[in-house]
Amino acid sequence: MSYLTDGHPTTITFNALGSGVTLLAKEISVTPPGIEGGGSNDTTTMRNTTWRTKQPKQLLELTDGTLEFQYDPAVYDQILTIINENDLIEVSFPDGSTLDFYGWLNNFTPGAHVEGEMPTATGTIHCSNQDNSGNEVAPDYTAAA
Repeated sequence: MSYLTDGHPTTITFNALGSGVTLLAKEISVTPPGIEGGGSNDTTTMRNTTWRTKQPKQLLELTDGTLEFQYDPAVYDQILTIINENDLIEVSFPDGSTLDFYGWLNNFTPGAHVEGEMPTATGTIHCSNQDNSGNEVAPDYTAAA
């Protein structure tokens, strides 16, 4: 087992761009999706005497991921190709492991352009957990070789 000691380099690949096509952007920061249990189901009844009771929900959620990146203005054409297009997305971690999941780029928001500073943009990735045929697909983690 090896723990990450540095976030560099963490990258994101959008398969909706096509095989071998790289987004015209360079990651500055990446927040991979998280996993959420969805809270609790209240199981309290009139037979409870002191405590409200709860149980965990059955379904899980892969939470949104975000990224900040430097970009080539030509990325606008690519964004129009992948925004709201459900497809496989891959997060590559610094140790060589990967997390593949279905989702889409929900937004592309350029930051202010200021003299003396590198222009950046941000994006949010929504996780769908289903392929384009509507089949439920869990995220797939692959350990580093």
